[in-house]
Amino acid sequence: MPFSFDVLRASRETKARIGVLHTAHGDFETPIFMPVGTQATVKTLDPRETMEVSDGLILGNTYHLWLQPGEAIVKAHGGIRGFMNWPGGLLTDSGGYQVFSLSKIRKIKEEGVEFRHHLSGEKLFMTPEDSIRVQNDLGADIIMSFDECPPFDATYDYMKKSVERTIRWAARGKAAHARQDEQALFGIVQGGPHRDLRESCAAELQKIGFPGYAIGGLAIGESKDEMYAVLAYMDDILPKDKPRYLMGVGSPDDLILGAMNGVDMFDCVLPTRIARHGTAMTSEGKVVIKNKEYETDMGPLDPDCDCHVCKTYTRSYLRHLFKADEILGLRLITYHNLAFLKKLMHAIRTAIKEDRLVAFKDAFFARYYH
Repeated sequence: MPFSFDVLRASRETKARIGVLHTAHGDFETPIFMPVGTQATVKTLDPRETMEVSDGLILGNTYHLWLQPGEAIVKAHGGIRGFMNWPGGLLTDSGGYQVFSLSKIRKIKEEGVEFRHHLSGEKLFMTPEDSIRVQNDLGADIIMSFDECPPFDATYDYMKKSVERTIRWAARGKAAHARQDEQALFGIVQGGPHRDLRESCAAELQKIGFPGYAIGGLAIGESKDEMYAVLAYMDDILPKDKPRYLMGVGSPDDLILGAMNGVDMFDCVLPTRIARHGTAMTSEGKVVIKNKEYETDMGPLDPDCDCHVCKTYTRSYLRHLFKADEILGLRLITYHNLAFLKKLMHAIRTAIKEDRLVAFKDAFFARYYH
């Protein structure tokens, strides 16, 4: 099997660890942040730029590519990699998050989920088997089990039934996985804020057997304290020799604290989404470049960043691009934000190797969050 994971070093002061994901399309040191390429594109960037500002592992979205252009067309290109001309590693989600985010236009049944197309209103139906089949066609190195991502504040009774269904769906998905020698299928641990449900879900998924495990159902509206309370015990209930993937998390504080709790993989649309609205992540905190205070600012976006954007353009020019509704502004801030997170993840890995992650966290928080 072309996928494997090695733990190279464990932190002496936290639950953090350094690992390597081995895939058919590259080896990736962890902890790692993965930019999101929902529609087979990281929004506003071409693949060469994405490679520059990432560690080479990105995401595609199963649900959206299933709708447009359809998995058959993507498969005809040799999968997402050939479709978008991406040379690196690739992970696809399962469509399970859309079960949460499109809750107003879907119905959950034991067989699967009935959706209404968000544009046409057409009825659609996805089963766990369909999700895996589509992901087989999309051709990612890592694929995800189809699950339900229930609201964090769902009742205990609902959460329990949801977790039990997610486990059944995971078993069905694994049985339907036609490319097990080529694609690593991860299980997804659900359970909301309830430790007993998280423990039972993790235990049952391990009985089914997966090469990696995702932590689902977080960063969906709960407080930071509630999320961290769950992360605090996930290291105890997940296998030490498998990668842990915290889905949908990408703010600097969550990346650092997630790593401190033993998480190996992260993804989020946050850095690219806020970039398109003019917000940049910098070493001194967020900069809303559209603000008037930057109108005549001749300094770089982030004086501590050596990315192309910060070495080339002034804050004044970047503000002008947004005020003039120029697409280049969206592209440049997106490029910078991903470069910032790439640099942050490198710093986290270095701090783990040198057993100074706690001191790094304290210094970073003091500067970024003032």
